[in-house]
Amino acid sequence: MTLHDDAVRVLDGLETATDSQEELRLLYRKHLDEHADGMWRACSDGHVTASALVIDPEGGRVLLTFHRKLRMWLQMGGHCEPGDTTLAGAALREATEESGIAGLRLLEEVPVRLDRHHTPCAWHLDVQYAALAPGGAVEAISDESLDLRWFRYDEVAGVADTSVVRLVEATRARL
Repeated sequence: MTLHDDAVRVLDGLETATDSQEELRLLYRKHLDEHADGMWRACSDGHVTASALVIDPEGGRVLLTFHRKLRMWLQMGGHCEPGDTTLAGAALREATEESGIAGLRLLEEVPVRLDRHHTPCAWHLDVQYAALAPGGAVEAISDESLDLRWFRYDEVAGVADTSVVRLVEATRARL
């Protein structure tokens, strides 16, 4: 199975909670049907990306990165790579690389939500997961970040955009 096939499988099996999430799910599926390269950065019409919100439920906090290029607080994530075989695996790889935390594990193997946003390279059709940090986790800033910081749930709305706030809310609802 290819990463493209896995993305189709994930999207086909995703139960969406709202009309807007269902619209995005259908848009992502249409994109993949129309673009054999729709998983890759080279697809200028947009591409599927994978991200994960790193969460510490016991501490009531999430880890956000201040993205070097976008200059905003975000969850970990980004472009899929040729070695990725599943969206969930891509999200976990990105979260591990960008957080520096070993031993992350996904809250669930299904996405928490979908988010479509425009970036300097193209539209990102982001498939968002949640990753649980192990006890005593120590983060380390990657080359993609200017800063990496834990925020209490109630602090996120003061530093991040609506997309991140919605991801935190959706993740907390699944805990």
